[in-house]
Amino acid sequence: MTDVRKSRKTRTRRDFIPPIELLAELRSNARPAGKLLAMAWEREDGCVSRYDLPLPARGADSPQVLALAERIAKFLLWSAGGWRLMLAGPPELCEALKKKYSKTGARKFDATLMESVYGRPMIVERLPLSKMPRARDRALKMDNRFDGCRLGFDLGASDFKISAVENGEVKFSDEFPWDPRNQPDPEYHYAKLNEGLRKAAAALPRVDAIGGSTAGVVVNNSIKVASLFRAIPAARYPQAQAMFQRLQKEWNVPVEVANDGDVTALAGLLSLGKKGILGVAMGSSQAAGFIDRKGRLTGRLSELAFAPVDLHPDAPADEWSGDVGVGAMYFSQQAVNHLALKNGLRFPDDMALPERLVKVQELLQEGNAIAFKIFQRIGLYLGYSVPWYREFYGFDNLMILGRVTSGLGGTVILQTANMILNDLFPATAEQVEVFLPDERARRVGQSVAAASLPVIQKGGAR
Repeated sequence: MTDVRKSRKTRTRRDFIPPIELLAELRSNARPAGKLLAMAWEREDGCVSRYDLPLPARGADSPQVLALAERIAKFLLWSAGGWRLMLAGPPELCEALKKKYSKTGARKFDATLMESVYGRPMIVERLPLSKMPRARDRALKMDNRFDGCRLGFDLGASDFKISAVENGEVKFSDEFPWDPRNQPDPEYHYAKLNEGLRKAAAALPRVDAIGGSTAGVVVNNSIKVASLFRAIPAARYPQAQAMFQRLQKEWNVPVEVANDGDVTALAGLLSLGKKGILGVAMGSSQAAGFIDRKGRLTGRLSELAFAPVDLHPDAPADEWSGDVGVGAMYFSQQAVNHLALKNGLRFPDDMALPERLVKVQELLQEGNAIAFKIFQRIGLYLGYSVPWYREFYGFDNLMILGRVTSGLGGTVILQTANMILNDLFPATAEQVEVFLPDERARRVGQSVAAASLPVIQKGGAR
């Protein structure tokens, strides 16, 4: 097999335009204390994410600058969330961005979906720079609880994982296949999850609490938006949203559910003691979560599956949002499938993405050059994305996990990413550790971490 460390072909990327390079070029042409475009998204409880983009002395309204500004605005939106976009800068740029996020603009999917998350219309307005709010996060301290007998689950698109933990010791951990995205009856989702929980509960003397990790936007144990429920008709969607409250009533124990990305980062904190960590899970889609340098969750959406990482106009499109160049097509089973087909591999039409991933992983183990190229390519994307992600998150550690990182493929991804960082972004390479947890943690670590979320009430065991 080709040694990643000796392969410099990874730097050939005619079909990939990383935004960090355009940003670096823009900064090099900007005047000190010159013009800028300030962008800020307000979300719940007055929290704000903000980014100040330096502008060149000439050509501030060029298509290239507008393209980068729009991608940054979208990255801010999906990394943190928001219902109100505030802009300060050249009127032409501000007006163009406002049109993008209108009900008929290019970002209408984003605007509509965020309206469903926050329950209010999206607002875009131009303000004087002096009136622009500063960035503000809502930080929640994590107590890293593993007392008592706990169940933890992690819901993915092709399988869900469940662990049983007694006073910090894992007594049971397993994966269960399911097909939630094609099921119109929310009873299917509830029954499948409950069946898995009961199997795990058999390994414990009792159940004191249940913690969960799930794809989608979670608010107060309710899934506001999730691809897991995409086949459920609108009339029955409230039933699906309430499935975790239903679990709490049936089991009569505390239940706490969080976004799978946040639990990814939490797994890194619990297993390794690392703070200032961005966790990136490469599974059916891409999930991400962030623990700040004080060891706290920040309440950000961190839905990086929809966050841009490629500026190429012919970049692959995400099937749900329709947008191109976003994370789901670069760090997931979808990415593996796209690259496999692009490079000449063929699968039976009825073969699902998880099985296609397994096939590519088997080919890699056998020394197949195309399979190697696929994981090397994902590593290249990751290497260029680390400094880009760091523009929006204050992290010192980036942990990758999920099915795509299992086995030899994870090693290829990691080695390639670190090669790109060391060669092209040495300052970032010195400041950030990119790493894989051990194999077992990569596959079921999120379910174990999720088990730590609930607070056990004294004398409340079932």
